[in-house]
Amino acid sequence: MTMKWGKITWLLLILSGVLFACDGGGNPEPLEELPAQKIYKQAEILLKNNLNREASDLFSKIERLYPYSKLAKQSLIMSAVANHQGGFYVKSREDSRRYLDFYPADKNAARAQYLIALSYYDQIDNVSRDQSVTFEAIQAFRNVIERYPDSEYSLPALLKFDLSLDHLAGKEMEIGRYYQKRGHFGAAIARFRVVVEEFQTTSHTPEALHRLVESYLSLGLNANAQTAGAILGHNFQSSDWYKDTYVLLTGKDLFTEEVDSKGSSWLNDVWRRVGQGKWL
Repeated sequence: MTMKWGKITWLLLILSGVLFACDGGGNPEPLEELPAQKIYKQAEILLKNNLNREASDLFSKIERLYPYSKLAKQSLIMSAVANHQGGFYVKSREDSRRYLDFYPADKNAARAQYLIALSYYDQIDNVSRDQSVTFEAIQAFRNVIERYPDSEYSLPALLKFDLSLDHLAGKEMEIGRYYQKRGHFGAAIARFRVVVEEFQTTSHTPEALHRLVESYLSLGLNANAQTAGAILGHNFQSSDWYKDTYVLLTGKDLFTEEVDSKGSSWLNDVWRRVGQGKWL
């Protein structure tokens, strides 16, 4: 424990504005008189040791002391990295956005945009909370994918984009199940419909279709239940949700093979697209 704290104390001395034995004579040398490269190396040491706020402060000092140096640009993106690594997401976004404002065509622009998206994504907690941050993450990841399709950040952005959509779909499902359990089937259907129409590629779609079958049957809207079951069977026939749906429908002498594709409901529109290969 003593050795650990001794190491941290030594690292924190870097931030005092005075580095010892730097001038060859053993006299303190003010930070302002150190070359940018030396300050940068000290900031890297801090970052490596997870002293993220301190590392960010030191990177920022390089910007202030040497604004026209090559390291000033690199220090800005590294400050964003340090702040994100430390969980200081607002500050990380500020650094990243400044980087994009100053260096929009730079090789690290994609990284800055990805850090913005990641700062939102890492704040997504669970589906029971406000999802506004999830919307921000989705838009930011979309910017990475569309603006920097050939960058190393495009694929991880796409993966996290899909996961963010899954979070939003999960929120709709949570609210829909809440309404359904209380017998508010119209309100529940509206939520499940959002998942089917807007988040159809997420992991929640099979359950959403099954819940639609349950809700429509509860309202006596058997044709709509039948259509929802047909869509579920066409896309997720091997899922447990379809197995449960099949039992529900056949128990009422309803069969997905007998769906009327000429109906005018939104589900019929989806079913027609399924038949044409335009859904999922």
